[in-house]
This record gives sequence, structure tokens and C-alpha cells, in this order.
Amino acid sequence: NISKNVSIGDYSIIGENVVLGENVIIFNNVTINNDVTIGSNSIIYSGVVVYNKSQIGSNCIIHSNSVIGSDGFGFVPDSSGNFQKVPQIGNVIIKDDVEIGASSTIDRATLGSTIINKGVKLDNLVQIAHNVVVGENTVIAAQCGIAGSTKIGKNCQIGGQVGMVGHITIGDNVKINGKSCVFKSVKDGSVIKGSPAFQEKDFNKSYVHFRNLDKHVKDIENLKKKNDSFN
Repeated sequence: NISKNVSIGDYSIIGENVVLGENVIIFNNVTINNDVTIGSNSIIYSGVVVYNKSQIGSNCIIHSNSVIGSDGFGFVPDSSGNFQKVPQIGNVIIKDDVEIGASSTIDRATLGSTIINKGVKLDNLVQIAHNVVVGENTVIAAQCGIAGSTKIGKNCQIGGQVGMVGHITIGDNVKINGKSCVFKSVKDGSVIKGSPAFQEKDFNKSYVHFRNLDKHVKDIENLKKKNDSFN
């Protein structure tokens, strides 16, 4: 079902039961698999692959070589220690006004949906795992990795190369400094930093001591020598 004013580039493939809204632009060498919906005014750049049953909203931009709806990383060991694949039968839902940078990947859910809510902006080389939910107007910088079933709130700002474990909740209006590793849930309005990440103010205070650690060790050794001399 192709609406008015749709542009489809050279060597692009459109599967069965696909719905393209008005003014959609699909560049060259794009693959849209079966049962996909793309809303009006969205732009899909060259080399993008959209897997079955993915839903993309209106006014979205997906940059080159991104993959939407690939299998989540789901395996379980059998009695012999070999890993067996868990079927990934959910989908990806990308809501309106989302922009996804080049070579980013958003995995389909194991069950249910991986959801990227309205107004989210993802930089290049971002990995979103199965069953993740990203709240409205959250921005995520390059080379971040979000593990499965993590929930990220609204209006968050996540710096580059941040990693998050799975099954945690990040509150609304959270800011996470670049290169942080988040191992536990984070409350609304927090500003965190470090690996493992904790409150930025506490991290900065701790870093002053870490930077002077060699001096502190020498001071302790001198105190021990003085104490030994008294004994």
C-alpha cells in the first residue's frame, strides 16, 4: 500500500503487506521486509534494513546502514553446554519524530515490542537490545549499548559510550556522562558519572582523592614509620 508522493530508490526491495505513508522517501539499496508500516514524511537512507513487522512512525529519519528489527541476543545453554537460540518473535515500534543515526541497531523483542518513543534521537553506532523502552525526547550519543529489557525515561541525556546492564529502570530527566557504566536503576533527575556510575558530585569529590592517591599512600607510610619509631 503505497500512498501519494512516495519515492523509492534504485535496487530497493519492498516486501509484502508493507504500508508507506504519504511523502515517504526511500533511498537506494534499502530492504523493507514484510508487514512493515512507515508513517508519512519519513526518510529511509541507503543501506537500511527493516525486518518483518516493524512499525515506523511519521516524520522519522533513519540514516544509512542501520538495522531495525534484527533478532535480540537470546540464547540458553543446553545440558551439553551448547547455546541454543531462543526464538525472537516480537517486533520494533518506532514512534513519530524519531531520528536514528548511521549504523545503529534496534533489536526486535523476544515477546512484545522494543519501543522507541516519540522525539527520541539516537546518534551513530547505538545498540538497543530486545525489549528496551526509550522514553519520549531522550537523546543517546554515539557508541552506547543498552542491554535487554532496560527502561529509559523521558527527556534523558545519555553521553557517548555509555553502557547499561539489562532489566534496570532509568528515571525521567536523567543525565549520564560519557563512558559511564550503569549497573543499577537510577532515580528521576539524577546526574551520574563513572564506572560503576554514581552521582556526579560524589564522583568528582572522589576523583580528587583518587588523583592524589599516591600522595595519600606516601603520607600513610610516613605515619607508619613515625609510629614504629615511637615503639
